[in-house]
Amino acid sequence: MMRTKLHCHQTADATIDYISSENLKAMPDPETQITGLTEGLDSKDWAKVCESLNDARRFALYHSALMAPILEKVLLVLVKAMKNPRSALSKTSIMASTDIFNTFGDELLQPTNSDAFDHMLLQLLLKASQDKKFVCEEADKALKAMVGSMTPLPLLQKLQAYVNHANLRIRAKAAISISHWAGGNERVWVGSLVQIAAELLNDRLPEAREAARSTVISIYDAFTENEEQKQESWQNFCQSNLTPLHAQSMVKIISSQ
Repeated sequence: MMRTKLHCHQTADATIDYISSENLKAMPDPETQITGLTEGLDSKDWAKVCESLNDARRFALYHSALMAPILEKVLLVLVKAMKNPRSALSKTSIMASTDIFNTFGDELLQPTNSDAFDHMLLQLLLKASQDKKFVCEEADKALKAMVGSMTPLPLLQKLQAYVNHANLRIRAKAAISISHWAGGNERVWVGSLVQIAAELLNDRLPEAREAARSTVISIYDAFTENEEQKQESWQNFCQSNLTPLHAQSMVKIISSQ
């Protein structure tokens, strides 16, 4: 367990515990305590909000049925906390998002939660690319949890929206998430993936280009798994799905391995 001492308005000290999921305990009286969760999350006291965020994590892990009706509300609080300049709030909210991904998965894509999820995804991409190192690392963990917990194609469609984002680093983090996604998914999705990867190969940020190359290799492995003439099949596939210039780049990446 990590413990960091933080100063509040330079007059009072507050100790915030960053508690790993494994060390969180079930709520002793969840049916009663769930009624106070939203009040705690709405508190003006940032330390109280941190405490309530950890309670939200406990509900997600142990009492998810009680939390489901207020999930959208919780997601919006997470987004607000991620935007807060206090690293304690930001990191705790990101840790909460990881537990929520692992518990609720595709429920976050349901119409009642989808808009809040979109806002949370954007904040995670921002935090993974722009913030202090220990917050960046936590956001990266959350994005990996997201990739591992959701149905592939709907999530790919969400991530695809950020591939052309004006912020270069958001594009790069979206590309990296897509490369993680590509590493564990089936050949059926390669048509969508190959076009995204082709665009990212020429991105201005090296992180995005490297993620695109990793994605291309994953696509190649999935596509040619049962092919005897792997190089020929790959070339034909690229030529049928991409512009000649992009197809040439794809073939070159594989031939240079």
